[in-house]
Formats: sequence, C-alpha cells, structure tokens
Amino acid sequence: MTDAVVYVVDDDRSILASLESLLSSEGYEVRAYESPRDFLNARCPDLPGCLILDVRLRGASGLEFQRELARAGIATPIVFITGHGDVPMSVTAMKSGAVEFLLKPFRDQDLLDAVREGVARDRRRRARDAELGALRARQAALTPRERELMPLIASGLMNKQIAARLQLSEATVKVHRAQIMQKLEAKTIADLVRIADQLADPGPAA
Repeated sequence: MTDAVVYVVDDDRSILASLESLLSSEGYEVRAYESPRDFLNARCPDLPGCLILDVRLRGASGLEFQRELARAGIATPIVFITGHGDVPMSVTAMKSGAVEFLLKPFRDQDLLDAVREGVARDRRRRARDAELGALRARQAALTPRERELMPLIASGLMNKQIAARLQLSEATVKVHRAQIMQKLEAKTIADLVRIADQLADPGPAA
C-alpha cells in the first residue's frame, strides 16, 4: 500500500515505534513525529493519508491542533488516541470531523480499521477536489454572457423564456446553450444541473 501514508504524532517514543512497526507491516508508508510542530515543519508526500494524533502532548493539545489544522485548510483525516479520554473530549473530536477516538490500550485491529477509513476518506476528498478543479477549469472557458446564461439554462428555462428575460434573440440563446454544453462537457440538462450544483457547493472536505 505504498500509495498511502500514515502520520503519527505522539510524544511517547515507545508508542511511536510500536505504531510505526504495526502500520509498516500493513504496507503503509509511516511518518512519525514527537510534536505537532515537527509534523507541520515536515515535507509531506502528496499521497492519500491519515493522521494518528495523541490527545495530550507535552505542552500541546491534540484537540487544539485539530482546530489549527482546520484553520490552515489541512484536511488530513485524524484518528485520535489517548490514555486520558472522556466522553466530552471524544464528542468534541468527532464533531470536528475525527475518524475515530480510541482509548489506550486499544486493539491493533481497531486502529487499523480507523486508519483504513481515514485513508479512504482522504481518497474521496482528493477525487472530489480533482473533479471540482476540472469543472472550474471548464467554467473558466465560458464567456461572461455564457456565465450569465448557465444558471438560467440549468434552472430549466426554455430558450424562448431566456431570450425574453435577457432581451436576446432565441437563435442567440440557442447558440450560447450549445457552447455552454460543449465547454462544460454536459450531454444533458441533468448533467448541467449536476455541474452547476457542484460549482455552487463543492461539498464536505472530509
């Protein structure tokens, strides 16, 4: 599984070594760090991944680091581990998008299942981002007039209705409609509606 990387942040070196051994045996590339700052300062490979993060670190809070990552736009899914967790802490972590909140000592399989889900989430996010980037590139090829017409066409209005609203000829609207469909690679109005929805609401980051 060399196309996925797991980051581990824990200030206990024995935990780092244990997790690195476990995850490496499953085929993951593993990057281990003793502090959140070490993680942020590292050059991370451009691969789907997951972050295993201890809740309590020397001079740092895993939950605060989760918020810091969100503010920085870093969307790597997080699996929390802790020996001092409680229900409010786990609720806070999960509401903020954590994949799992595991209490030490946890079963190896529980951690591996959580990591597998985290990597899968990151793959889905990357696929969404790539698709959205391609759609935005196609959208950029539209002329200002085509951009004006696109939502009207996607709303289901007929050429005659759009022409009347914008004081254009019906033939002109027909030409623009064909150009919009071609540039956005939309075969049907349903495709155009889906594209318009995606551009308006790119969806969740996780």
